[in-house]
Amino acid sequence: MSDLDAMAPPPDRPLRRGWTTGTCATGAAKAAFAALVTGAFPDPVEVTLPGGARPAFALAVSGMEGGGAYAGIVKDAGDDPDVTHGALVRAQVCRGAPGGGVTFRAGPGVGTITRPGLPFPPGEPAINPVPRRMIAQAIGEVAAQAGVSADAEVEISIEDGAALALKTLNPRLGILGGLSVLGTTGIVIPFSCAAWIHSIHRGIDVARAMGLDHVAGATGSASEAAVQKLHDLSEVSLIDMGDFVGGMLKYLAAHPVARVSVAGGVAKMTKLAQGRLDLHSKRGSADLDALAHLAREAGASEALGQAIAGANNVAHAFLLAGEAGLPLGDVVAARAWEAAAQVVAGRGIALEVVVFDRDGTLMGRAPFAPA
Repeated sequence: MSDLDAMAPPPDRPLRRGWTTGTCATGAAKAAFAALVTGAFPDPVEVTLPGGARPAFALAVSGMEGGGAYAGIVKDAGDDPDVTHGALVRAQVCRGAPGGGVTFRAGPGVGTITRPGLPFPPGEPAINPVPRRMIAQAIGEVAAQAGVSADAEVEISIEDGAALALKTLNPRLGILGGLSVLGTTGIVIPFSCAAWIHSIHRGIDVARAMGLDHVAGATGSASEAAVQKLHDLSEVSLIDMGDFVGGMLKYLAAHPVARVSVAGGVAKMTKLAQGRLDLHSKRGSADLDALAHLAREAGASEALGQAIAGANNVAHAFLLAGEAGLPLGDVVAARAWEAAAQVVAGRGIALEVVVFDRDGTLMGRAPFAPA
């Protein structure tokens, strides 16, 4: 059972949606700015989401401090396994220079960008474009009602964000010191894994911006370490694609890199060989009958084919093939290459698929070839 499976809510009730960090930051910033210009904190505070909905949030903390105001909202991510669920998202707001608009700073727990390729240049706080627009819009609403200019300095902080960021891909992306303030719709859809997909996209952006011509997407830590060693790759070249091989390849089709390695364990790569672009266990297990058919095409005897079809799992099937001297890993890699190549065809990408066991031993390989 995967971590996501273990965290899943009971199937007899619907999954509960939550709110992005950007939405919480918007509510906190709006409440703090309102207090700054009117002397009163709206509680609950209402915010406008990109889709037009207007949810309201209770304030967990609020107060006046150092010529400014602050407010905080506890993030509720619903039933999504979000590392920031339950974290206090706080905004400290003070009046800005006339005509300066809304400017942003990274407070404790919010990261700072240190590498190119992200939506903002190095040195900027890791507050993404949509949350910035939401905060600026919210401050503009308050300013218009109060008859004042919408000039403000906004510092966003996330409780324990520096520690929580170590559980994310931020350090690899060059976002240091804390988390990113994310969100595109303002709503967290449970188990959509949107944050993971976002990290895959940003990892590719950073690699391209740094001029790298080879990236490697891996399904897990063992295959990542193995493919890094195989090609002597830098950390920036490594894309933690997890189960989202399709998501990575589709983004690469639109944002190509000269050479792409797809690396994974025997079970995940067998799923890819069977045409699956989402490798999560929720999408089903590898088809051992189909694996036995591949083995027969590669020269397996009928007895070996039957043994593979009846194996306990894919790892057991590979063990049986290895004992018989059958290069099952190469066959799986070749079929996985064909499935992956369809996604990036015609984009000038040389594609490779490598298959490893749990110890990082190379079990099969489809070498670089134009997709």
